[in-house]
Amino acid sequence: MKTGDLIEAIAADAGAEPKRPAPALMLALGGSAVAAGALFFAALGPRPDIAAALGTMRFPFKFVVTLAFGLAAVALALRLARPGAAIGPAAGFLFGAAALLAVAVGFELATIPSNAWEPRLVGRNATLCLASIPLLSAPPLTLILAALGRGAPDRPAALGAAAGLLAGAVGATFYAAHCVDDSPLFVAVWYTLAVGLVTIAGAAIGSRVLKW
Repeated sequence: MKTGDLIEAIAADAGAEPKRPAPALMLALGGSAVAAGALFFAALGPRPDIAAALGTMRFPFKFVVTLAFGLAAVALALRLARPGAAIGPAAGFLFGAAALLAVAVGFELATIPSNAWEPRLVGRNATLCLASIPLLSAPPLTLILAALGRGAPDRPAALGAAAGLLAGAVGATFYAAHCVDDSPLFVAVWYTLAVGLVTIAGAAIGSRVLKW
């Protein structure tokens, strides 16, 4: 390539409109819901008493928590997909989701006898929770990472972690429909651990595939 042609190509790249990850991420979220939903119905299915559980306070609250973390992860991912973007406002969403769960845990501890704390925390399906959420999150993580590859991140591991958090929130939302452990104590420990595993996986994979 001649020097003049090279200069023109560089100038054209500099003036090109940057790729926007938001539309791709929204499309990936739609695909994630379909993929995780299909896997959920094939492997788990909703709990038998789901109609009655919807009339309680603790069961619907699980979805409030998982969706709150999902929204925070979307905000973080869109910020981190842009080089040099401040994550302060998006981090506020994450803090708010964590505070929401912390308040629920405090309310649970204040309203049930202390001898019921451990049974509520341990639950009946901790092992299933730790296995199911990462399983349901695997297809979403693949789709979300592919979508975020359209951005220009300068912190690929952090963006991968946000992708993992978002995928974990999708998986946790579906798993919550099967889970019979509704206590915020259980959610705070086991859901957090399971989603944390997906977040770590997202960071590890993102550090490699989201470089540009």
